[in-house]
Amino acid sequence: MSDIADVVVVGAGIVGLAITRAFALAGREVITLEAADSIGTETSSRNSEVIHAGIYYPADSLKALLCVRGKKQLYDYAASHGVDYRRVRKLIVATTVDEISILHQLRQKGRRNGVDDLELLARDEAVKLEPNLRCEAALLSPSTGIIDSHGLMLALQGDAEAQGAVVAFLTRLRSTTIVDEGFRLEVENQDGSAAGFDCRVLINAAGLHAQEVAHDIGGFDPALIPQRHLAKGSYFSYRGPAPFKTLIYPVPGSGSLGLHYTLDLGGQPRFGPDHQIVDTLNYDVDPWRANQFYEVIRKFYPDLPNDSLSPAYAGIRPKVQKPGQPIQDFVFQDEKTHGIPGLINLFGIESPGLTSCLALADHVVGLLN
Repeated sequence: MSDIADVVVVGAGIVGLAITRAFALAGREVITLEAADSIGTETSSRNSEVIHAGIYYPADSLKALLCVRGKKQLYDYAASHGVDYRRVRKLIVATTVDEISILHQLRQKGRRNGVDDLELLARDEAVKLEPNLRCEAALLSPSTGIIDSHGLMLALQGDAEAQGAVVAFLTRLRSTTIVDEGFRLEVENQDGSAAGFDCRVLINAAGLHAQEVAHDIGGFDPALIPQRHLAKGSYFSYRGPAPFKTLIYPVPGSGSLGLHYTLDLGGQPRFGPDHQIVDTLNYDVDPWRANQFYEVIRKFYPDLPNDSLSPAYAGIRPKVQKPGQPIQDFVFQDEKTHGIPGLINLFGIESPGLTSCLALADHVVGLLN
């Protein structure tokens, strides 16, 4: 590391790597600090790997704008960089007559967001498409897909490093002091030794740890730091041939898109995530949670056999809304928010963060121009 760096990004998840790449492509010197020993070890590698269409989010919200823009960018990027992906489509299903009105609302919301390919299907049309499905109606999203999230991160890292960026693993940011030319950083290296250097621009893309990083910035107003709520979601693998070719989602609930059916790129079916507010980062999957899965899944897949689900993995999202509140927007804090030149904090970067990563990175670079 040089004594004075240009841009430092904290966090080498999908979003941090996309931001690193964007700054590197813009000709900036970039160092990315990552406390773990590899890229994307937390939220970025513990999700559904879904490329979202942009249906669920309020019009003109950052989630809507960046998801719709980022979806196109991501498909183009994956195709040009050899990242494995597939447009598998998605059905959002109404399992009761009362839920059909929600599908109409979602279609209208999607159209306002620029998602103009949504198709409302009657029950017979949906069942013809997916014979194992039980529903009263469904909303078809043709532009929904799945992607190899690790392959994506490797491609982003490769692009950034090809432009001179450096990713420093096992390097934990311990404290930050605001100085005349930017920031003085104190880091802990792999061997436990401490090191210090200055940077002009600091991007806090630490995901689950973004609040901790912000709290450790000397002179930063802690009242500006939104409270973090850890939302744990467990996934269960399905033992048996895939019952559906498309992704199956229920109508969304408050604060969650609901327990859904997805496939990985190898064709392995899985169900999840459920939604559990937790206090600590624990990725163990409780096998007993499968009991709730069977009840929920059988609303749209009544033939789900007993004992067909196995614990797979869990992910934790850094939400900024309290339990029971509607889904909140991404939070970007720049100089207009906190008055500190060169500092950008990112909070609540959950779904659709993967889909939005390239557009989100462009947005962050734009905040400094």
